[in-house]
Amino acid sequence: MENLFSPEGFEETGGGPLYLQLHRRIAEAIASGRLKPGDSLPPEREMAALTGLSRVTVRKGVEALVSSGQLVQRRGSGTFVAPRVERLEQALSLLTSFTEDMARRGRQVVSIWLARGLHAPAPEEVMALGLGAGDRVARLERVRSSDGVPLAIERASLPAEILPDPDQVTGSLYAHLEARALRPVRAVQRISATNLGARDAELLNVTPGVAGLKIERVSYLPSGKVVEFTRSLYRGDAYDFAVELKLAPGVSPAPDERIAQ
Repeated sequence: MENLFSPEGFEETGGGPLYLQLHRRIAEAIASGRLKPGDSLPPEREMAALTGLSRVTVRKGVEALVSSGQLVQRRGSGTFVAPRVERLEQALSLLTSFTEDMARRGRQVVSIWLARGLHAPAPEEVMALGLGAGDRVARLERVRSSDGVPLAIERASLPAEILPDPDQVTGSLYAHLEARALRPVRAVQRISATNLGARDAELLNVTPGVAGLKIERVSYLPSGKVVEFTRSLYRGDAYDFAVELKLAPGVSPAPDERIAQ
């Protein structure tokens, strides 16, 4: 550890900004396994003394690693190497639940329930679900984890006539709806980048402000009735979303171009 933060090797010129040199040194130590998940880094003051860099430079280098998800900071505890998270690729062409998606990968799912109940709908729920005056909405809020790693926060809203007793949902929401012949058959999904706030970051065991993926899904029954409005937050370091693209109807593919030998 002391060699990692020795003053030798930092170049005032030619090596780029000093905070990036520190960033690269720590990142390479993580990639090589010299620093392992869960290892703690010295306090900022100590790193500055060991490296001969200013505390501002040390702070900037560490913050860059926190933003990229390689380090995590816990208030009152210090700075640690982040646990390794296997990146998961999820196809956007399939309408599946989190439980079903993990089951296809052979992974177990654990849900930490944050809230379940019936409420007066918020304006955005009225719009998304097409609710009328006096209608109630069922809300489900939980953290979805797999293999001990929290991956997503799921906040689902459904018309109370579709889900009159939210406490009955103990596992997959879609499995519960399918048992009542109310499973959605199509959905419109929107994905955007976001920075996780303090509460959501704590639930996902990451540092506040790191990148995440915000996903809004509106799902429909065969009749066209809206059955679900779900807003989920996914860890940006754990998910890749993939979609297959095809030529639009009526567009002819170009002939194969072969290179003459």
